[in-house]
Amino acid sequence: MRYVLGVPDPDPIARFLDSRRRAVVAGAGFDGSAAVFATATTDGAPSVRWVLVKEVSDDGFFVYTNYGSRKAVELDANPQAALAMHWPEIDEQFRVEGPVQRASPERSDAYFAARPRESQLGAWASPQSEPIESREVLETRLAEARARFEGREIPRPDGWGGYCLRPERVERWVNREARLHDRWLWVRDGDRWKVRRLAP
Repeated sequence: MRYVLGVPDPDPIARFLDSRRRAVVAGAGFDGSAAVFATATTDGAPSVRWVLVKEVSDDGFFVYTNYGSRKAVELDANPQAALAMHWPEIDEQFRVEGPVQRASPERSDAYFAARPRESQLGAWASPQSEPIESREVLETRLAEARARFEGREIPRPDGWGGYCLRPERVERWVNREARLHDRWLWVRDGDRWKVRRLAP
């Protein structure tokens, strides 16, 4: 993707996807989906963790989880979140911020069906974020799930599915010499994006 006189692409999603593609090529097997995902409680206490962002489209950035997990509980109570992705292979990073809503059951079903079978079984076995007595308890639950679904397709658990972060702010950072990095900020304005360069 080319730039004219230093003006970035007017569509930050297209810019993001192109940068991620280049990072994957440069990383020789690196899939580019790992991201830091920040949520907060209703009183503003933050929490952060690594997630996989496998789906990105004009609709937004999709993250999948157990609806009883800490991040899901926080998202349901305070539906705002932020993502950060750093790709050292190409010396770029992106920050994405915006409101979050649950993905449709149909979309969650489709994503769950595309997951590896062991990951599907793990979703049934793990009461995510809840205390468990031991590793053995978790392995027993996995064995029970294997037996329960042996020889047949595994349905998506009712308590598991996706969230879509609809971006309202997207920032791209590119490493440059003397710490004079290139930064661009896209801010959603209705159905359009306003873009400006930021000082490093």
